[in-house]
Amino acid sequence: MRSDLNVPLNNGRVSDTFRISSSLATIQDLRQRAGRVVVASHLGRPEGRDPSLSMQPVADVLGELGGFETVLAPGVVGTDVEAAIDTAPAGAVVVLENTRFEVGETKNSPALAEGLASLADAFVDDAFGTAHRAHASNVGVAQRLPSAAGLLLLAEIRAFTLLLEDPARPYVVAMGGAKISDKLAVIESLLPRVDVMAIGGGMCFTLLRAAGHAVGGSLVEESMLATAAELLASRHGGKILLPGDIVVADAFAPDAARRTVPVAEIEENVIGLDIGPATVERFSAAIRGAGSVFWNGPMGVFEWEAFRSGTEGVADAVASCEGYTVVGGGDSVAAIRLFGREGDVSHVSSGGGAGLAMLEGASLPGIDVLMREV
Repeated sequence: MRSDLNVPLNNGRVSDTFRISSSLATIQDLRQRAGRVVVASHLGRPEGRDPSLSMQPVADVLGELGGFETVLAPGVVGTDVEAAIDTAPAGAVVVLENTRFEVGETKNSPALAEGLASLADAFVDDAFGTAHRAHASNVGVAQRLPSAAGLLLLAEIRAFTLLLEDPARPYVVAMGGAKISDKLAVIESLLPRVDVMAIGGGMCFTLLRAAGHAVGGSLVEESMLATAAELLASRHGGKILLPGDIVVADAFAPDAARRTVPVAEIEENVIGLDIGPATVERFSAAIRGAGSVFWNGPMGVFEWEAFRSGTEGVADAVASCEGYTVVGGGDSVAAIRLFGREGDVSHVSSGGGAGLAMLEGASLPGIDVLMREV
């Protein structure tokens, strides 16, 4: 089974269990069906073997949350791994070591895919977070074994298919994060299909500059200004809601002096770090009245309490919306969980880039391979 157990670590300990918890339903289902379950996942971005990114702490938490024994294999493939699987106690889940310890993982190496396939009789892909990548542990294995989608992957596909094919109206997208360049493709794809697109976060300042506003020392992608101007002037540019007021600070620091100013009054020596209260209310009104909502990206530096209000306001609006609501992207998921509102959202996605790629209409190799004729 390919899970997405790529969780944050702090001093070698798992600091957020969301992806582990999300993977448990399929693991438990397979434990009832199979003699042994072997789970593969990557963790971080190691270049070769890196002990600080071992799957051991993840395997430990997986067992604690699932109530079963876990065995960490000594590697990803090979005879030692096969021995660990063969000798694992009944009911235990064998967790392979970090798949990215193998250089062939991200290259979809045939040799690595063969080695992984030799460990099992069947393959279940439950890792939506890697569905937009053609790696050995998802696409390569699926090409070599009888394969199926796991419960989490199916739930993700259903959620994003609803937004793609038949969203209830009005359809509102709230977009944030640092750089517009990271999300330009999905913005261009979604804008003709949505009714409102509310944009905050660092990316709003490039758009505000393109609209003729001074933004002080706020984050601006100079190379994207012409594209941003074209976006605003496009046929669907009128759907874009930009902030009317901004929380600015005299430095990029959690304890920096802050104040709220209208966009037209941003001074040269300040940095915008959150959307202001009037903007929160404007964005929230659109979100609360929506039939469908997709939220991706925080409205400000929500990790710092002083610049959290914009993100919390949008989170509350999404959670209060009576329509169909989807939250995707690591920071947005972290935010909705920080505010304790994840239970009030229709679907909290375990994948960031994969969800955006799906909404762009891009091909997702990890899903496509499961739909091939066999």
